[in-house]
Amino acid sequence: MAVTEQDVRHVADLARLGLDAARIPTLVAELNGILAHMAVLQGVDTERVACATGVSSGGMPLRSDEGPAYPLLAARESFAPAVRDGFLLVPRLATHAAAGGADDLAVMEGLDEAPDSGEELREELA
Repeated sequence: MAVTEQDVRHVADLARLGLDAARIPTLVAELNGILAHMAVLQGVDTERVACATGVSSGGMPLRSDEGPAYPLLAARESFAPAVRDGFLLVPRLATHAAAGGADDLAVMEGLDEAPDSGEELREELA
């Protein structure tokens, strides 16, 4: 399988990339070189080679997640004033405001007035 200039232009259009017309022949040559290398690798006899083992095949023993909690530089309430079920609640993006229900609005009420953690930090350092 070979890559053509039309293939490169098509993929660039899909990815919304602007390509200089002078660069396209170079990209075609580089991609075809990569595919030629893959064809060589496909021809390698791996019949008597043991499969690679690692994290994906059996997993690694993990240490237990223990130890002291690291203190935060700023109080959690300064950057996450609302918490529900152990999760931090953040205001919706303006573009997603229509998706929120009345329950979301009640939880987020007053969130805009919450101090910025940077502001509190500056006050503490002053």
